[in-house]
Amino acid sequence: MIIVMKMGASKDQLETVVKKVEELGFKPHVIHGEERKVVAAVGHEKKKTDLYDLQLYDGVEAVVPISKPYKLASSEVKKGRTVIKLPNGVSIGGKKLCVMAGPCSVESEKQILETAWAVKKAGGHMLRGGAFKPRTSPYEFQGLEEAGLKLLAKAREETGLPVITEVLNQRDVELVEKYADILQVGARNVQNFSLLKELGQCKKPVFLKRGLSSTIKEWLLSAEYIITSGNPNVILCERGIRTFETATRNTLDLNAIPVLKKETHLPVIVDPSHGTGYWSYVIPMAMAGIAAGADGVMIEVHPKPEEALSDGGQSLTFSRFEELMGRLQALATVVERSL
Repeated sequence: MIIVMKMGASKDQLETVVKKVEELGFKPHVIHGEERKVVAAVGHEKKKTDLYDLQLYDGVEAVVPISKPYKLASSEVKKGRTVIKLPNGVSIGGKKLCVMAGPCSVESEKQILETAWAVKKAGGHMLRGGAFKPRTSPYEFQGLEEAGLKLLAKAREETGLPVITEVLNQRDVELVEKYADILQVGARNVQNFSLLKELGQCKKPVFLKRGLSSTIKEWLLSAEYIITSGNPNVILCERGIRTFETATRNTLDLNAIPVLKKETHLPVIVDPSHGTGYWSYVIPMAMAGIAAGADGVMIEVHPKPEEALSDGGQSLTFSRFEELMGRLQALATVVERSL
């Protein structure tokens, strides 16, 4: 249920409503809209009729049921789009598109700094790079861990680019939050509910990738775990799903973008690198994602993809990344966005 406050409702009226929601056994979440405030009451469905009496309270305009199972992530609870603001003027979800780029894995100081400067020079907004790497085989490169986080922080210090990197488990959340501007949840962890609840305690935004076989409903319910645990700053990333098709690594589900734009107020990013698995498909699918309404893209970039310790085959060279940025610049005008 959501309790819609009247325009101009006082702070005392809002606090009275919040207190009553708590007394009725629900967890209140105050959402600040452009024109008015809304209180989302999260709790057991069987008790929701108790909330209708709040329509009689001063400052309350209406009490409206939320039909979606994902309550706080739903567009029913917040009509405007969520815009997540980061250091150095970077934002995700607004009129301006956001491009996150960098290597799959942080391999060395030279590699990450060289890539960071190339991303910045081409007009990218954020640096991505994995310090902890979940690999299918235990014999593959697992990442530099905290040493990799420190290199990402150094790259941010030198270039000014905010940093996004993946966290794999609960015990590393505090460590990764210390270094990163956004904490990423990979496809394998999208239903690691203990990790999601822990990330709900973070003060940094969370970047939630879609699972290999997750439905959109399941994906949004995973976002709900983070939001109901206290962190409203969630970014969704479509990174491809596993289908019967073998011509590409995954099937990038561009249908998901307009569906998400209808179903949720959260920002949506597309990852065509993991979505296709081949560098030659990355540029056209990045363009398609933006055309479909995505708020930005996440791209794998490496100085020498043929020597990369992970995912070299889907990584763009610096020159190809520059080509992508030029094409996105032209497309942004067409879709009434900016870069």
